[in-house]
Amino acid sequence: MNDLSSQDKKNIWHPFTPLEGGPEPILIEKAEGVYLHTPEGRKIIDAISSWWVNLHGHSHPVIAEAIAQQARKLEHVIFAGFTHEPAITLSENLLGILPQSFAKIFYSDNGSTAVEVALKMAMQYWHNQGIARKKIVAIEGSYHGDTFGAMAVGDRSIFTAPFSPYLFDVEFIPFPFANDEVSVIQKFRNIAESGDVAAFIYEPLIQAAGGMRMYSPGTLNQLLLLAKEKGIICIADEVFTGFGRTGKLLASDHVETKPDLVALSKGLTGGTLPLGVTAVSEKILVAFQTKEFTKTFFHGHSFTANPLSCAAANASFTLLQRPDCQQRINSISDQHQKFAAKVRNNSVVKEVRTLGTILAIELESTEKTSYSNSIRQRIYQYFLDRDILLRPLGNTFYIVAPYCTTNEQLSDIYAAIDDFLSELTV
Repeated sequence: MNDLSSQDKKNIWHPFTPLEGGPEPILIEKAEGVYLHTPEGRKIIDAISSWWVNLHGHSHPVIAEAIAQQARKLEHVIFAGFTHEPAITLSENLLGILPQSFAKIFYSDNGSTAVEVALKMAMQYWHNQGIARKKIVAIEGSYHGDTFGAMAVGDRSIFTAPFSPYLFDVEFIPFPFANDEVSVIQKFRNIAESGDVAAFIYEPLIQAAGGMRMYSPGTLNQLLLLAKEKGIICIADEVFTGFGRTGKLLASDHVETKPDLVALSKGLTGGTLPLGVTAVSEKILVAFQTKEFTKTFFHGHSFTANPLSCAAANASFTLLQRPDCQQRINSISDQHQKFAAKVRNNSVVKEVRTLGTILAIELESTEKTSYSNSIRQRIYQYFLDRDILLRPLGNTFYIVAPYCTTNEQLSDIYAAIDDFLSELTV
């Protein structure tokens, strides 16, 4: 163990990592494209985009230069009472890809806070109008972040168990598996009929941390139509799905009926700096457009709309719009579908799921399908030993690679997966 690793072990508490018994963290000194480089010369393929944030590859020169130029002009300024060009430009960029009903962008720091903002806006929307709607509806198995509001609307699990007594009540509908769609829609209809539902929050088409579980655009559209019919505010958590991951710029683009609020983060800055966004439709603004001071949305963060983060996001947005980026998204999607067809009938594979640039493989297991499934560590170490970073969700592992990933690099990942599945069948 070198000196830096020793200091890390002594000083740092890592996320989602036990203090005792966990593997030693790997020191990364630089990264470029899809590769993470260690001081010893290892090149590890980042096949999960470092927790799904990286879009264009590590240390992208266009984003790095945008940050450097911005740092020489304005590194930060309070965003209450002041503004700046990067934030204004980013708002125009985002509103350009959001549904036409969207009118304003509210900045925060990350995905959890973007969700918190959306929940608070939805709650205050009814409060400002003096209407007693307080119930929130979410989908079983969901994950919306680690702050308290985000935890409350997420699945009750090992992540939230210590805090369950402190979380506000949420009505959960079952996950809409293909054979359960009708009953799930009816369950939602029964809840909506009560007239006291304030908001419905959902991860459009795919529950990421919940195991990369996918459901149909048609089912989501029916749920949203029911919600709209009853005046329920619809919150799309696109923190993971935004910016091309599902093959479209937003997962909501796959669905005819649109949300009222959208939470964005992760790929927003191309994976370089933290930034969160809550996009707001005209419908929500109506309840706040008043000179009555008590109806102000009193929420903010010290680093709201940080100029460096906004500059990175604008550079990433420009890269995302380029034809070559769209071609890579389409190519990755095609390669995933071909590989999925190849391994789908493997005896150790329970299900293969693909959507855009996302490929997930759920393994058969005698244990419950969950994050704590014991095969998780075996999967992680197997691929890491082959210099591929795949961080499994229990007995489900997945590829969410940067868009710069070549077909050859994908083939290397697929080959390693083939080898792993072969070992399991022996």
